[in-house]
Amino acid sequence: MGKKGDENRNGPAQQHLDLSRMLAERGVTRRDFMKFCTAMSAALALPVTFAPKIARALDEVQRPTLVWLEFQDCAGNTEALLRAANPTVAEIVLDILSVDYHETIMAAAGHQAEEALAKVVREQKGKYIAVVEGSIPLKDGGVYCCVGGRTAVDIAREVCGNAFATITAGTCAAYGGIPAAAPNPTGAVGVKAAVPGATVINLPGCPLNADNLTATIVHFLVFGKLPATDSHGRPLFAYGKRIHDNCERRPHFDAGQYVEKWGDTGHRKGHCLYRMGCKGPETWHNCPSQKYNDKTGWPIGAGHGCVGCSEPQFWDTMTPFYRRLPQVPGFGIETTADKIGLGLASATALAFAAHGVISAFRHGDESEGAKED
Repeated sequence: MGKKGDENRNGPAQQHLDLSRMLAERGVTRRDFMKFCTAMSAALALPVTFAPKIARALDEVQRPTLVWLEFQDCAGNTEALLRAANPTVAEIVLDILSVDYHETIMAAAGHQAEEALAKVVREQKGKYIAVVEGSIPLKDGGVYCCVGGRTAVDIAREVCGNAFATITAGTCAAYGGIPAAAPNPTGAVGVKAAVPGATVINLPGCPLNADNLTATIVHFLVFGKLPATDSHGRPLFAYGKRIHDNCERRPHFDAGQYVEKWGDTGHRKGHCLYRMGCKGPETWHNCPSQKYNDKTGWPIGAGHGCVGCSEPQFWDTMTPFYRRLPQVPGFGIETTADKIGLGLASATALAFAAHGVISAFRHGDESEGAKED
């Protein structure tokens, strides 16, 4: 992997770089580089033993070109990228990738910027990676979002249609997000709906976790292919489990301990937020393990329920956000969260009660034995 002759097998390939050497020149130690590789192996749900393999692969990698498009968006995913901790955005931009177009962070503007994008499409057809942030409006010919005098749908069909692969950054680009919420006046859709023939991998979230974007790119650089996805086009390493499955408050759910009112005793003790409308049981994302802000926190950890932002049509299907789910999937169609929690709590109480009875019999036997002695 990493040789010029491997371009067809590995997708986009540009100039060769010795990543560890370039990082060292910027003051990033080998130890820090290995910590990053270990973090990436964890993000990709790989054994820690893969860290050295990731390091070797990145050292030998061909530097791929990346173009970042922004359409109907709030720039929240770009902000998440600029605050990435593993690695820093400077390392992503300068070392692992060659970002040739990104409206927010590029120096060029106007015609120069648009020419940079056109040059990539023209000279590197089928070899570059496209990242799209924001939804694409289709109504009335797509006039509700234009960049450089062209509609978003026109740009997307040209750029994404000629890319090796397109990564959607955030829920708007993946499924239409908030702009596509009813009544969807602009006819907003996600990239795959706008460009059906494109190879698309979705990284929904509002915003996406920058670690998942980095891990997706690292997976491609290391293995020469995109990661396996679910039925919604999301990589399984990041969206293969429900938030409910790994939530730090899950033990409280199992024990039937819920927050009943914001600020109550249960809330202060970190009890389950299901009754406050948490959508974790219906949301597939790795928020509990990857977290945000240098892995220091995430919504549920901060005391707010999950709103299901990584799910298709989440604004229409998950609202009202503070109304609890009628049923929790995965435990049987007729079994509600209340029954599960209370049932487990009752079973635990019975187990302790049984243990108490048994202990009493044992103590009684010991006492009788002591009297006989």
